[in-house]
This record gives sequence, structure tokens and C-alpha cells, in this order.
Amino acid sequence: MELIWFVVFAVLLAGYFALEGFDLGVGLLMLGRPQERRDRMVAAVAPYVLANEVWLVAVAGALFGVYPMLEGPVLFGLYPVVVAMLLSWVLRDAGLWFRRRMDGSGWRSFWDLMITLGSLGLSVGWGVALYAAATGFTASLLHPFGLGLGALLAVLFAVHGQAFLNWREGGKAARLLLTGLASAAPVIALLIGSASFLMASSAADSSLSVLSFMVLPFAPIMVGAQVWVWRTFRGAIRTPSFF
Repeated sequence: MELIWFVVFAVLLAGYFALEGFDLGVGLLMLGRPQERRDRMVAAVAPYVLANEVWLVAVAGALFGVYPMLEGPVLFGLYPVVVAMLLSWVLRDAGLWFRRRMDGSGWRSFWDLMITLGSLGLSVGWGVALYAAATGFTASLLHPFGLGLGALLAVLFAVHGQAFLNWREGGKAARLLLTGLASAAPVIALLIGSASFLMASSAADSSLSVLSFMVLPFAPIMVGAQVWVWRTFRGAIRTPSFF
């Protein structure tokens, strides 16, 4: 049971980086672009944003449900990073929702900047969090390696975002798959290195059995929804979008 849930957690976390990575990458690439181009970039990513964010909710639920021993280190050891990432998430989503609803006197440009800043905060925050987890939550949250990993993730996400935009504009999917794998590579490496620790930190078998009964039946729905989104919106970019 521990192995099954480790695989589920690994797929969810790697899937989040591969999918939400291009959302964040597009946000990073918006800085300095003309307004018309920014509108098209947001329209390209708009149908996928909410579906991709579901993966983060699933990751959080699996983390605290399957590995309850990590709740303290993550929430308290990484408290400033978690708060900064939540604020960045809210800022990015607020920018998406308000850019067309508070559009006047430069407000759209302001909200587009918030999208970029929120995307940057999430990218760097993930790097700091991953490095802290790799060191057993003992490293400083301002350690150069953690910040460097955050900068690397920002670059990987930006490249992934550009590959996604190219795909939406008629490019090949192979490059998008490759950049998605590259975006997820750091977290895959962390999961491989910490596999034995995570499985040893799993909840009791009885708890995992109950969790399996409650969660796994909904997995096909989640996968089906993702397939529906990608099949439905893989065509031409629709502008204006609801973002």
C-alpha cells in the first residue's frame, strides 16, 4: 500500500510541474510584451489554468493524508515560503481574473504585471521548497542553492511556456512533451532520492486503505476531465477569452 500511494503522489507532483509549469512559464514570458500579444498568450493558456491547479490541490491532499509526519516540517519549517507561495498564487490568479474586468487607465497592464510577479514567486518558491525538502528541512530558506534551484525552475518553466505557445499556434507536440519532462525533472529526482524515506513515513495501512476507498474511485474522473480539456481546446486560440 505504501508503494501504491508513493507512485500516486509522485505522479501527482510530477504532473503538477509538467502541467502548471507552462501556465507559470507563460506568465513569466508576458513581461515586456505588447498588449495584443499578452492578450493572445493569456487566451492560449486560459482553458488549462483551472484544470492544472486541481493537481496542486490533489498534491496537498495526498501529502498530508499519506505522509502526516511531514505536515509539521512543511507547514512550520517552510512557513515563510508557504505563505509567500500562497500569496503569489493569489496574486497570479487575481491578475488573470481582473485583467479584463478592471480594464481602464492602464489596469490591464498592472494585472498582467501581477501575473508575471505571481508566476515568478511560485517558481522560485518551489525551488526553495524542493531544496529544503532535499536537505531534510535543515537548510536556510535563503540558501544560495535553493534560490538557484528556484531560478532554474523559472527558466525551465519559461522554456516550457514558450513550447506550449508554439504548440497552440500550430507547432509540434514533441517539444512540449520534452519541455514538460524537463520541468518535472527536479521533482522527479527528489522523489527518487527520497523514495525510501517517504514510504517509511507513510500513514498506517488502515489509514491508507480508508484513503484509497475515498480517493482512488475519483481518479478516473480527474483523468477524464484532463483528457476532455486537452481534446476540447487543442484547436485555434480563441480571443478574447474569459481571462
